[in-house]
Amino acid sequence: MFIDNSFLLNLVQMKKICILAAVIAAVTVTHAQSGYRQAIGARVSTHTEYEAFAASYKFFVSRPGAIELNLGFGDQRYWYYNERKNAPSVSFSGTYQHHFPIRPVPGLKWFIGGGMVFFNTSSKLDRYDGFGVGIYPTGGVDYKFAKIPLNLSADFRPTLHITAPDAYNTFHGHDVGIAARYTF
Repeated sequence: MFIDNSFLLNLVQMKKICILAAVIAAVTVTHAQSGYRQAIGARVSTHTEYEAFAASYKFFVSRPGAIELNLGFGDQRYWYYNERKNAPSVSFSGTYQHHFPIRPVPGLKWFIGGGMVFFNTSSKLDRYDGFGVGIYPTGGVDYKFAKIPLNLSADFRPTLHITAPDAYNTFHGHDVGIAARYTF
C-alpha cells in the first residue's frame, strides 16, 4: 500500500495542532481555577445621590487589568416647602482596575485605577434636576472564593464632579462601595 508524503506531513501538522490545543486548554483550566474572567452581581455604595445600588459587571481584559461597569440607582433628598422630596437618579460608571496579588492569601488582590460616571437626576426643582459627569481614582480589595463562584470586593471612589446640577457638591470624597458577584 502506497502512502502519500503530503498525507504524512498533514498528519504530523495535525498532531502538533492537537498538542498545542491541549496545552492551551490546560493553561486555561489552570487560570480558571486560580481566578475568574467575568463576574456579574450588585454593588452598594455610600454615594446615595445616584449610586446607592448598582448592577455590576466586571471582566478582565488582561491578567492584571479589569473593567468594571455599573448601572446605578439612587435619589437626592431635599426639602421643598416643609415637605421632604426625593429626586430619583440613574447613573452609569466605567472603571479600569489594575490588580496585584496579596501573596499569603490565595484569591485576594488589591487594585488601583480610575473611572468616570455619568448620571441624571429628575426633579421638579432646577437645582436638583439635570445631567452630571464625574471622574474618580479608585482603590480597593478583591477576593475570589476558591470553591464557589463568588467574588467580593470593597472599593473607595472619591468623585470630582466636572458638571452636575447646582445642588450637588463638586467633590464627593466619601464614596465607599461593596460588591458581591457571581463569577464565570
